[in-house]
Amino acid sequence: MSGLISGCSWSSGKDSCFACYKAIKEGYKIKYLLNFISEEFKRVSFHGTHRKLVEKQAESIGVKLLQREVPKDLYEKTFRESLRYLKSQGIFTLIAGDIYLLDCKNWVERVCDEEGLKVVEPLWERKSKDVLTEFVDSGFKAIVTATQAKLLDKSWIGRVIDKDFIQDLEKKQGIDLCGENGEYHTFIFDGPIFKKKIEILKTNKIQIGNYNFLDIQEYKFKGKDKK
Repeated sequence: MSGLISGCSWSSGKDSCFACYKAIKEGYKIKYLLNFISEEFKRVSFHGTHRKLVEKQAESIGVKLLQREVPKDLYEKTFRESLRYLKSQGIFTLIAGDIYLLDCKNWVERVCDEEGLKVVEPLWERKSKDVLTEFVDSGFKAIVTATQAKLLDKSWIGRVIDKDFIQDLEKKQGIDLCGENGEYHTFIFDGPIFKKKIEILKTNKIQIGNYNFLDIQEYKFKGKDKK
């Protein structure tokens, strides 16, 4: 049973959340969400999600958050230190949400193996459309928080991931439906593992360099605790 007590690599977006959900359904008990934010900006890199929003996600799910600030160019060092902390808490398994990027999977597996942890990848080698469709059908709610501007313009920022989103994205050439190549990133605000929905009240669209971002400025929990 100890092998089923796990941590989950948590970006605040759909893939890590859905991998967490799938792992739970397979019998894993998630004890920590492992999240990394920029030391400079206090946000999840590429997603643009502020650290306080990630804290709200963990609070809503009811799982401890292990959030680490990453100094510039020190990601692997910070990652290794975090894995050692998980081991000190009796955790020897890490759930990750890779789909088909082999370099990412190999790197995570190599580092985790060197630190004495096993990696579980519930979404690995599944078709992107199948993953995204099942994600929506399972009742998860996510909003687009970042896009590569040359691939997806500002009109995509703030869109909720639903069946219309999937259909519209399928019309775009050279875009992976799950954004596996970094075409877009998301923020999860509700779903089967959430006790309360995070209601987004005020946002602002901004462009920084080659990326569009959704700055979520105001939010609150909505509804009573789910049973």
